[in-house]
Amino acid sequence: MSERSRNLPRRSCLSVPGSSQRFLEKAPSVPADMIILDLEDSVAAPEKQAARAKVVQAIRELEWDDRVLCVRLNGWRSRWTYLDAIELVGQAGGRLDEVMLPKVQSAAEVIALDLLLTQVELNSGQAVGHIGIEAQIETARGLINVEEICAASGRLEAVIFGPADFAASIEMPVLTGGVQIEEYPGDHFHYAFSKILIAGRANGIQVIDGPFLKIGEPDLLRDYCQRAHMLGYDGKWAVHPDQVAILNEVFSPTQDQFDRAFTILETYDKATALERRGAVRFGEEMIDEASRQMALRLVSKGERAGLERSSADQVLNRARILG
Repeated sequence: MSERSRNLPRRSCLSVPGSSQRFLEKAPSVPADMIILDLEDSVAAPEKQAARAKVVQAIRELEWDDRVLCVRLNGWRSRWTYLDAIELVGQAGGRLDEVMLPKVQSAAEVIALDLLLTQVELNSGQAVGHIGIEAQIETARGLINVEEICAASGRLEAVIFGPADFAASIEMPVLTGGVQIEEYPGDHFHYAFSKILIAGRANGIQVIDGPFLKIGEPDLLRDYCQRAHMLGYDGKWAVHPDQVAILNEVFSPTQDQFDRAFTILETYDKATALERRGAVRFGEEMIDEASRQMALRLVSKGERAGLERSSADQVLNRARILG
């Protein structure tokens, strides 16, 4: 995996068509945690080869700061995958962090890409293992095999749910992917969300929700994001720059949550180290080792999002405002 990018935040993952010079040039100015330069669904078949060259040029020449930079390849069931990997990884230089493999249906597909990347890295003079992999789960077969897929390679950094292709795969009677279905009395993707999340967490990789395709509905986007956020997902795809700010907000802890997590850690550490107690009262609740683990995860997410603990004066001022 890419040691640089493995633990960077992925609250907002903006997908950019690799065939559009205008969109490629705009992408570095969008405050997304991750940029995905796409060679798959957003690029027409006659433009695939030309898009590779545009993406390589964009990676080498544009200023990407320290965000995660990824290219979505075409899947193994296309005729472009091996050339995507060879030309991109061989020519893009050291700034490329990852490649994304769409429509993954088995661990063997990830292993095959891992082996190909190793050969490309060796032949282009790069460190073996420099390029990470993200795997997209977009089919019924992929969901069945997601546990093995997430364990298939040390290069894996994240697993992503692809709602539109998944809906087509299981023959849902819908025409828009990644949105709520009013006729269904619940969350129609809850099983898929949970299965992918558990497989990703069991293997120590980040877990990302797919796109919300109604780009003119920011309130619906915010509401829909909460499903994945509350389950524990790290972030979500954006298909338009206007969606990025909402994703960054929803998938970040609030300042109050961040400060409270620090206070829980301090209180519990004092109880265990000085008072030798395994559980202690914290306000109106009891906290123990499980509480510490939850607080540690929240602090880690907040730090990845750039939060810093408030001073005592800042906490007091917020309390006065709220009071």
